[in-house]
Amino acid sequence: MNHSENKSSATTYQRSGVDVELADKLIRTWQSKIATTMRPERIHSDMGFAGLFELPSGYDSPVLVSGADGVGTKLKLAFALNHHHSVGIDLVAMCVNDVLVCGAEPLFFLDYFATGQLSPDITSRVIDGVVDGCNIAAVDLIGGETAQMPGMYADGEYDLAGFCVGIVEKNDILGADRVAIGDVVVGISSSGFHSNGYSLIRKVIEDRDLSLADSLDGQLLSERLMAPTIIYVQPVLDACKVGSVHALAHITGGGLPGNLERVVPHGLSARLDIKAWSRPAVFGWIQEQGGISEDEMLSTFNCGIGMTAVVAQDSEIAVRTAIEKHGIQTNRIGIIEAGCDQKVILD
Repeated sequence: MNHSENKSSATTYQRSGVDVELADKLIRTWQSKIATTMRPERIHSDMGFAGLFELPSGYDSPVLVSGADGVGTKLKLAFALNHHHSVGIDLVAMCVNDVLVCGAEPLFFLDYFATGQLSPDITSRVIDGVVDGCNIAAVDLIGGETAQMPGMYADGEYDLAGFCVGIVEKNDILGADRVAIGDVVVGISSSGFHSNGYSLIRKVIEDRDLSLADSLDGQLLSERLMAPTIIYVQPVLDACKVGSVHALAHITGGGLPGNLERVVPHGLSARLDIKAWSRPAVFGWIQEQGGISEDEMLSTFNCGIGMTAVVAQDSEIAVRTAIEKHGIQTNRIGIIEAGCDQKVILD
């Protein structure tokens, strides 16, 4: 065997399925987009191993708040429908909304994208969504990881994880310890299912052989199911500036009962009126198609409420007005009262 034959048959990283040059090329093309998220606290470094970020000024006792999340099996629909931009926004939203619950301002974000073999088109659409989400949340996309793992994922499939760090003044941390009898529960509208309950949604679709090319109230079902999670950062931070917000709950897996109860202190209950808001039509569609019980709906999906704010009664109007200026609907959905065995009571 001559030298050229030996070279052509040699085992290389690229021949094993990992294209480092392609990954580097894609990362370079994203640099200008990522730069749009840059905050003044970022410290420039040429090392490339880690991101550097200076704490903002103006805090007496700053506390860092961290969170990590993914998009879940909503990705399966993204693959089937070739919808990749919206899940990038979802990834940012799921992380920054969790950090926000403490009353924290999200500062920077890191993403993890893993796939078997890089598709420049799919990967770029996902990253475009991440960048757009970071710009909506005003967080710095300070770093991340693009991993190629041949054999780990089916063709065209990938997984996502996100990581966020925020900051809050120690005396301003929100939580159950601030909640009191008479506080009002404000429901902040969702855009749909957000990024939870998709294992049940997919099962209903598969079991009933439903077509997502059909329309519901003039919009394709596929578009409704892939609507990105609302990023509540700016509306809620504005509300915290004008009113007495005592606690926040991001309504994700577990629905209203499973998430709101986390911020209701021992000895108190949140009594909610489930008729106080209108659910987006897509919730009624999945309930009817799947024959899903009301209890299952409320404990699995957000049912139209993506975030709740527990606020002092005299702050309700100011808080709701601040949020609605961002085009997001709010409703008074409940009140905090002396407790019973249940932390969340659904009437």
